[in-house]
Amino acid sequence: MGEKVKVTNFVAKDARLGKNVRIWHYAYVGSGTVIGDDVKIGSLAHVDYNVKIGSGTMIEGSVYIPPMSRIGKNVFIGPAAVLTNDPYPPSKRMIGVTIEDGAVIGARAVIRAGVTVGKRSVVAMGAVVTKDVPPGKVVMGVPARVKYDRKEFDAKMKAWEESGSLT
Repeated sequence: MGEKVKVTNFVAKDARLGKNVRIWHYAYVGSGTVIGDDVKIGSLAHVDYNVKIGSGTMIEGSVYIPPMSRIGKNVFIGPAAVLTNDPYPPSKRMIGVTIEDGAVIGARAVIRAGVTVGKRSVVAMGAVVTKDVPPGKVVMGVPARVKYDRKEFDAKMKAWEESGSLT
């Protein structure tokens, strides 16, 4: 008893972190990555090299963000979501994922290399996104398909917060 446990993260020496960035236990931030202000990165998250993350973004635990990905401002990425960077593994050519401002990515969603998730769009939990997601749309399923728009999503979220009823 009395032993101290050392909790470690790896943040590359040339990674640039904005103000008030919080990185939880056992996370990895790769070389050349640029992270904006007020970003939270959860435990066991892996943010690879040459990634750009905008201010106000929340990345939950066990998320994988591959090299060359671009994450906008005020994005939410739920637990264990996986972005990919190789559309034909194991090829020698890679491409990142782009997630635009205000988008929401649900837990365990998988997003194919080269896909753009549009501004203020929502990817439901467990969805497998193989094509670009239009701005302001909600996609779900395997493969992910547009189900409704962000306005309806926001109304459902508000009803949940106010009454506790799922609609």
